[in-house]
Amino acid sequence: MDHGHEAHGMESSVSSLDTIGAVFFIGWMAAMWLAVIVLAYANRGPVRPWLYRTAAAVIGLGVIGQIGHFQEHVAQAAYWVAHPYSPAWMTPWANSLARGMGQVDPDKPALGMEILHLTGNFIFLAGLVGIVQITRRATATLTSRKWAKMGVWMQTIHGLEHVVLTVSVALGAGRAIGLSTWFGVIEPGPALVTYRVWWHFIANLVGTAILAIALYHLWKERRVVKAGYEDPVSARSEGGESGPGAAVAPAASEEAAVRDPIPAGRS
Repeated sequence: MDHGHEAHGMESSVSSLDTIGAVFFIGWMAAMWLAVIVLAYANRGPVRPWLYRTAAAVIGLGVIGQIGHFQEHVAQAAYWVAHPYSPAWMTPWANSLARGMGQVDPDKPALGMEILHLTGNFIFLAGLVGIVQITRRATATLTSRKWAKMGVWMQTIHGLEHVVLTVSVALGAGRAIGLSTWFGVIEPGPALVTYRVWWHFIANLVGTAILAIALYHLWKERRVVKAGYEDPVSARSEGGESGPGAAVAPAASEEAAVRDPIPAGRS
């Protein structure tokens, strides 16, 4: 979690699997943000069937990404509880991704880890933006949209923290500079590891809780959300209160009544 040179179990050798994993993870984030940009633009225009499906896919990928991201912080916090004076620790798969990403500048051992956490946070943020986008066409005020917007604001601030941490290391700072390192004032060691591990754990705990609440309400409001993406022409062609069937039926009945009058005295 903390500086790469302090991370427990970090290895200097980089395998092909490390590289493939890093490229895949960064590509995952890039694809999600490309989809978010397309959704934001296309949602300004007429309804298109693929908009709903694309937004749902972005949300799903964001949820999967955050499950993996949050479990990493849970594992780091659990390791700290068992080893409070040990160097910072990451899971083997996180170490693998960090090694792959660290190839951009091997002279900065902590850079790969910072890029990894930056990528994970922006995948999470894209998923929250996906909820905001999928609820955009709903005519009613949705609880899921309110919670998602709250999550977007919080995760944007958290994401900017990771941008600052990553950029500071990339520019050659001896240690990552940001709020979670008290702007580089805390010396490397148990105090810094403790502060940063729990700072990011709590931030992700709160963010994940907001995501869970937004998803819960999105499930409850799914019919209202999906109705906003229905093609009005197709909906009318299927009949219903506002369809042509409801408007034509009375006229047809009146025409039949004129054509076939009921004789007097018959019931």
